[in-house]
Amino acid sequence: MKASSRSTTPVVAFVVTALAAIGLLSQSRAQAQSSTPREETWVTNGPVGAIVRTADTVYIGGSFTYVGPCTGFGVPLDVTTGQPAATFPRVNGAVKACVADGSGGWYIGGEFTQVGIVARDYIAHILADGSVDLSWNPNAGGVSYPTIHALAVSGTTVYAVGYFTSIGGQMRNNIAALDAATGNATAWNPDANTVVYALAVSGTTVYAGGDFTIIGGQTRNRIAALDAATGNATAWNPDASGGVYALAVSGTTVYAAGTFTSIGGQPRNNIAALDAATGQATAWNPDASQEVSALEVSGTTVYAGGLFTNIGGQTRNGIAALGASTGLATAWDPNAVFGPDPSVTTVHALAISGSTVYVVGMFTSIGGQPRNYIAALDAATGSATAWNPNAGGTVEVLAVSGSIVYAGGGFTSIGGQTRNYIAALDAATGNATAWNPNADGSVSALAVSGTTVYAGGDFTIIGGQTRNRIAALDAATGNATAWNPNPDVRPWAGIYALAVSGTTVYAGGFFTSIGGQTRSFIAALDAATGNATAWNPNAGFVVQALAVSGTTVYAGGWFTTIGGQSRNFIAALDAVTGNATAWNPDPGGDYPYVFALAVSGSTVYAGGGFTSIGGQSRNMIAALDAATGSATAWNPDASGGVSALAVFGTTVYAGGQFTSIGGRTRNYIAALDAATGQATAWNPNASGGSPTGVSGLAVSGSTVYAGGSFTTIGGQIRPYFAQFDIPRPMAAKHWRLY
Repeated sequence: MKASSRSTTPVVAFVVTALAAIGLLSQSRAQAQSSTPREETWVTNGPVGAIVRTADTVYIGGSFTYVGPCTGFGVPLDVTTGQPAATFPRVNGAVKACVADGSGGWYIGGEFTQVGIVARDYIAHILADGSVDLSWNPNAGGVSYPTIHALAVSGTTVYAVGYFTSIGGQMRNNIAALDAATGNATAWNPDANTVVYALAVSGTTVYAGGDFTIIGGQTRNRIAALDAATGNATAWNPDASGGVYALAVSGTTVYAAGTFTSIGGQPRNNIAALDAATGQATAWNPDASQEVSALEVSGTTVYAGGLFTNIGGQTRNGIAALGASTGLATAWDPNAVFGPDPSVTTVHALAISGSTVYVVGMFTSIGGQPRNYIAALDAATGSATAWNPNAGGTVEVLAVSGSIVYAGGGFTSIGGQTRNYIAALDAATGNATAWNPNADGSVSALAVSGTTVYAGGDFTIIGGQTRNRIAALDAATGNATAWNPNPDVRPWAGIYALAVSGTTVYAGGFFTSIGGQTRSFIAALDAATGNATAWNPNAGFVVQALAVSGTTVYAGGWFTTIGGQSRNFIAALDAVTGNATAWNPDPGGDYPYVFALAVSGSTVYAGGGFTSIGGQSRNMIAALDAATGSATAWNPDASGGVSALAVFGTTVYAGGQFTSIGGRTRNYIAALDAATGQATAWNPNASGGSPTGVSGLAVSGSTVYAGGSFTTIGGQIRPYFAQFDIPRPMAAKHWRLY
């Protein structure tokens, strides 16, 4: 073949240029910060406002009582260990119904719109391998707030009830039969006129309970029997006076529970046994004092759960075993309690497997043991077994199949640990350590120095000792040390800011005495003794933020006087004398408080509610010259309050209640260029919670930690706490051409 006379130099140049571009693009991508939170980092069941990290540990404080893995709202649990299964898809909304598919998988329903990475509106099928069935998508909807309340499987049919007007590709009001293979609605259409809450299938009859008054083409008050072939209501008509929320069938008896006072032609309070042929109430009459919302039958025993405190002639809190022939409560008495008030205890669902009764609801102790929202009880004694998944919030439904208990509800974590208001997470794994000071009130501020963790808040007990609002905790044991400044205790008293410099602990908050001295809202405490030093700026009102740089202590808050001078909401104080320096940014606006401070070199960053500061218009966030107090040209212009700041290199991280900052839409959290004030591409987009906001930030090495009242962030369910990685720059690549 004749050689080409065309030069190869341009081709080589093109290849080199392209490879260089690829290398630069790869490096750029490697340096780009991830907006997706780290999955393995544990979350909490309440807002996190204080975060500090050491080399190995992340300490968090807030209003939570639990930390655990972020599981989503529906989780398969091992019947032996109580731990979540190795593989399962996270559900992004409440799971209110679940039933085994008979092949190791589950049908689930509720108020969700996504299961794993798959969009699913309110109903889904999870296969035995933990994946979502992509071919089964009934897609319930048609109303403002659709919900699936109950599911049942019979042969090749999945029955679904709740609040919807369309499902399985057809118009169906609140009740439907779906093909178990395709998810399409069958011709079966009882057409209930309002919400259906309960289902039970027996032979050729489908029993339904709820708030409806018309179903199956007939007037039926809140309970009905439907022909499984036609969907028509049978002649069976117990005519309940109130809602029916649970059903169970045993032989020729249909058990019904809810909020009724008459059913089957007889006075019956909240629970009854109905003749399956006539619909008449039998003589069985446990006479529950309040709502009954769960029923299960095992042999000669009917298990009931609900809001009641008396049933079957006995005091029973939330759960009871009733004789199937007598209606009387047996000696079985797990005594479910939620906190100190049994009147608010609720058992939502029950399931029986062999000699174990699984129970879920709103309780914190049951069967004689602390159990949060889910427990396994010995069917003979009522005692709690060792099985303890420890949910972070209310569990509403469960089902048992083989070696798995599927639990669903309003929780977003299960399988975690009780941690009251303060916790330590392993910096490598994101899991909680054994460190557990167990505070009795919220923790608003944290600081670490050596082997000591300083905590401030509104607690009165922490680390096993009485400590009013401030304490020093051993970083190894979590025990309170002898250090005890003991500020005055009054309504609204609290420590909201802490900073450590050398042998001094600075404290800000709402107090008028601390460390054995009169000190108004700010103090310096000896790190060895806890006594107040002579340093006494005497603020006029609450100090909310502190930062120390060299010989200067910066303070922010609600005050208008501090350090012997008029200073509105922000000041620089001499670390030796406590006097205010000449530095005076003087913020203004309708609510010109300063809630966050961070110092980097010759710049003081301030966040709060102001609209002017340092002589310039600045909305909620500003950079101030550390020498003059004047605002620099840096102006991110936040649309709402800024309550947290952290600086790392050339980036300023901001958290608060804003929805735009740095010239871009950013919901509650943003990364800002320290030179320009513009928001970077990093956009975790926090949402959920009430009110939504980011109130805690910390940066350590290659990690950003965020805490607040959000429930989703970075496109993931991530309640109240999240960790983001900052990838390190990729090493240069060397390319060879052959």
